[in-house]
Order: sequence, then C-alpha cells, then structure tokens
Amino acid sequence: MFGIPGKQAVTLTQSAAKQINSLMAKDDRQGLRIGVKKGGCAGMEYTMEYVSEVDPMDEVVEQDGARVMIAPMAQMFLFGTEIDYEVSLLEAGFKFRNPNVVDACGCGESIKFADPQQS
Repeated sequence: MFGIPGKQAVTLTQSAAKQINSLMAKDDRQGLRIGVKKGGCAGMEYTMEYVSEVDPMDEVVEQDGARVMIAPMAQMFLFGTEIDYEVSLLEAGFKFRNPNVVDACGCGESIKFADPQQS
C-alpha cells in the first residue's frame, strides 16, 4: 500500500523474530497484526493481536520465519519502523523504533505522529 518496491514496511530484529515465532507456534496462529489507534496521553497507541487468518488488505512482512501483518489504517504510520523485543530486570516486551514518531509520553506507551497539515 504505502511501501517502496523491494523494501519491507517494517523490519524485525532477531530477538523480535524469535519471540514472534515462539508466540505463533502456540495454537497454530498465522501471525501478529500490528496497528495504531487513538488513545493515550500523546494521542496514539500501538496495537498488537494474534491472527488466525490474513486479511487481504494487510501488508504482510515475513522475516526469519516470523510473520507480521500491518493493518491498512496503520501502514502509513509504521513504514520504516524497526520492531525489537527487549528483556530487562523489570520488564520484557516489544519496542517500536519508528522514524515517524515526533513525540511520546513519559511511559513510552503513547505516541504522536506529525500533523500532515503542518507540512
């Protein structure tokens, strides 16, 4: 949809691909769908859900055996994002390194994208 020929919409680190593969092996899931929705103190939040069927409108990214689907409304916001999976003493989870984000809240759960009308 919003891609560049020959370039994946998002990339996965080895750690993220390994975690997604582990999650997808349970219950024979087809992949992990990512998206964005309104919410949080900065205005938008990432969403993630297991899927058993690929929506034909999703952008499908396959890397190192892991499959990620990008919901149609999120494709323009996620293009160029690197997804990582980090483990620390206090938490473990997916981290999005998104070049389209202009601001984020202190907790890192909410993000803001540039207003397209301010260009």
